[in-house]
Amino acid sequence: MNSKLNMAVGALLGTVFVVMTVSIASEGLFHSENPEKPGYVIAAAESGDAAAAAPEAAAVPIAELLATADPAKGQVVFKKCQACHNGEKGAGNKVGPHLYGVVGRAVASIADFNYSGGMKTFAEGGTVWDFEHLNSFLLAPKALVKGTAMGFAGIKKDDERANLIAYLNANSDSPLPLPAK
Repeated sequence: MNSKLNMAVGALLGTVFVVMTVSIASEGLFHSENPEKPGYVIAAAESGDAAAAAPEAAAVPIAELLATADPAKGQVVFKKCQACHNGEKGAGNKVGPHLYGVVGRAVASIADFNYSGGMKTFAEGGTVWDFEHLNSFLLAPKALVKGTAMGFAGIKKDDERANLIAYLNANSDSPLPLPAK
């Protein structure tokens, strides 16, 4: 072999030896044990879990939330909905159906709107948008109505959801009486 090739191979082997030695020595000096309890837990539902299949339930009953709800504050929350829904009487549909008079209306009942298959299935049996259904749907739309085309994540804050439902109820020709506590 030629001397320059020998020097190059020797340099390469020497570098590998030094790197491995430093790696082994640093592992021995700075070794840390895995903690018994992790600092945080990432909870992910398995696709087959029964808990994942059940829709999220609101922690506080809707009647209790609506007792202190403010429709004026709900009108502000409704701005999140206005990209896809109209709220004025006679305004018509957008990407989603109009929401004027939605409280007490049968699910998937607007004749000139093409509902998703999931919403049509949910509507079977005469389901009505009452306070409970709206509360559950606004908390987690895809959890309550499997296959809905609504791409909204939901409103997690109880007071915001209650204010919105109070606004939607007031935004009607004949608002329903609020449920008793």
